[in-house]
Order: sequence, then C-alpha cells, then structure tokens
Amino acid sequence: MEVAARERAYVRVAGPDAVDYLQRMVSNDVAVLGVGGSCPALLLTAKARVVAPLVVWRRGEEDFLLLTEPELGDALRAQLVRMRLRARCEIEPEEHGSVLVFGGEGGIPAELPGAVELLDAELEPTLSEEELELRRIEARVPRWGREIDERILPAEAGLDETHVSFSKGCYPGQEPVARLHFRGHPNRGLRVVELDEVPAQDAPLLHEGKDVGRVTSAVRRPDGSVVALAYVRTEVPDDAPLALAARAG
Repeated sequence: MEVAARERAYVRVAGPDAVDYLQRMVSNDVAVLGVGGSCPALLLTAKARVVAPLVVWRRGEEDFLLLTEPELGDALRAQLVRMRLRARCEIEPEEHGSVLVFGGEGGIPAELPGAVELLDAELEPTLSEEELELRRIEARVPRWGREIDERILPAEAGLDETHVSFSKGCYPGQEPVARLHFRGHPNRGLRVVELDEVPAQDAPLLHEGKDVGRVTSAVRRPDGSVVALAYVRTEVPDDAPLALAARAG
C-alpha cells in the first residue's frame, strides 16, 4: 500500500433540496448516487468554462460533501450560495484531511488509477510530490492550474468522458458542452508526450515548424527521460514528432 498527501477544500451541501439543487448546478448526475456513492463533476459558467472541478460524495440522503482543490473552496461555496435562491439547503465549508491510497480499499474512488481517497485517515505519506506528479502525468489526468483553467473547455481536457452526464437535465454550461459533444469536436486535446527536457509551463510545441500546442506539465523520470502533458491540435497525428519551440531547428 502506498500513500500520498492530497490537499483539498471541502464544502457541505445538506438539506431537503440538496439533491435537486446539486443536480441543477453540476455537470454529472448526482441524483443516481446512493448513500456512500460519489462521482466527479464540474461547476461551470454559462459558457462552459470551468469554475471548479470537484468530487460529489453522498454521505446521507440529504447530505453531500463536495471535494475540490484547496484554492477553489471559497469560489465553489460563493457560487453555490449565490445561485441557491429558495433552495432549502445549507452550504458551508468543512475541515478534513485527505490522502490518496494506492492498493487500498473503501474510500472515494480517486482520479488516479488504482487509488482511493480517504478522509481523516492517520496515514503517513510514502510517495513524494514528484512521484505522485509522475503518476498523474503518465495517466493523463488533468490538474487545476495546469491543464484546467478558465481557458479550457471540458472536452479539450477529456473531462466530458468522466465528469459529465449527457442524459441528465440542464445545468450551467450544459448547452455548449452538449453542442460540442453531439455536433462537433474540440480543436485540441490533451496528450502525453515525450520530451528532451523539462520546459516551462505553456512552452510552445512545434510540428513541421508550426505551432501546434503547448506544454502544461512535465516531470523527469528516474531514468532521466521527460514525460509531459500538452494540449495539441487534433489534426496532428498521435505519432507525429513534436519539438519544443526553443529547441526546434
């Protein structure tokens, strides 16, 4: 069993209208969750820009805990409070601690393969931040502030595959998300790429001398090679050679 630290912010949404309210506000289907169930979801603007990625955990029939990135807790709560209107539910921050456990049981399924997230577990981390980052990049898991920000549409990061229900009712951003899914395709997508060096964030990537993307995260493996996540235009073949702009030529 391997353990890694996981920084989080937590927001409780509880009350008679909690299910209905969250169902109208986030991108995934929370109404189908049984007690103890969870799902990844997004809080979006009307134009489908990401306000916060989150995990919705149903702790009770009328009690939900939302887990998001540590810097997004206040924004998540403020948006939910602002839009609550007459919905009968409390929206308040909570204090917990999270760890990711690889090879563990129970808990909340985590975004990284083979991991679960445990709250308030007294476990010492055995994985460093660098080791966890390597696993994240190799698994093509986007991260807030790197692959996910206000510039990104969910489909570009592959979040429409994991964080979005296309059979539930309306929520903020639902129309542009559905339109892109059913009638078009994103102009760029998130890829795992191999590089010769660790570049700065947003370093341009070239294919045949043309700017076709940007690097969002990169880390050096123990063997010295470099693996990265990058947004690359969809018309560029998956096996096309890519070069950092500073190294091209």
